[in-house]
Amino acid sequence: MKALLKKEINSFLASVLGYIAITTFLVITGLFLWVFPIEFNILDFGYAQLDSLFIVAPFIFLFLIPAITMKSFADEKKTGTIELLMTKPISDLQIIGAKFWASFILFFISVAPTLIYYFSVYFLGFPKGDIDTGAVIGSYIGLLFIGAAFISIGIFASSISNNQIVAFLISIFISGFLFLGFDFIYDFALFGKFDLLLKSIGMMEHYTSISRGLIDTRDIIYFLSIIALFLVFTKLSLESRKW
Repeated sequence: MKALLKKEINSFLASVLGYIAITTFLVITGLFLWVFPIEFNILDFGYAQLDSLFIVAPFIFLFLIPAITMKSFADEKKTGTIELLMTKPISDLQIIGAKFWASFILFFISVAPTLIYYFSVYFLGFPKGDIDTGAVIGSYIGLLFIGAAFISIGIFASSISNNQIVAFLISIFISGFLFLGFDFIYDFALFGKFDLLLKSIGMMEHYTSISRGLIDTRDIIYFLSIIALFLVFTKLSLESRKW
């Protein structure tokens, strides 16, 4: 698995896609947080906080992560290398794990430079250091879980299609629905006492909860369950090729 993981990481870093993903995320967040005169601009907001980053980032990754994961299996199937990959002395779960962790590492590399935003706000605050560090740490943890969930969904979408564009669109649809869909349903108040239950199924509810800086095991279990569920779906999709 280590060899395959290294190969996957190298394929990202050897191609333009990995650098485009990292640069795109950093440029967009930088513009929204520091340049554009909009509600997310930290300097215009007047408070020492990074809430804007953690509001904007999931929406960027909602499109960026599917672009990273869309070739995971779709490209292998299109070029025929999937058959060669499946004959190697490693399990389906190891193959899926290598692709998942390679994508997650690229995602982590994209997020890590945003720590400079934290230190900038820390030193710009009056008095210096007037920022809720606990909430920032919680928000970063939430962002990592959101990214990991989107990656697992993207890999699954790639496993059920030979076409990268189709995989990209399927991934956006599933991720978008799980992230925002249940909140939209809740806003319509169609199901009475079940509305809160439906809202709790969505990622937004758990992401917001973690972002408050209070790490609840229920939120952790929720995200781990989503990740595991779609990785299992991916395994079933790969196994169906053997039938």
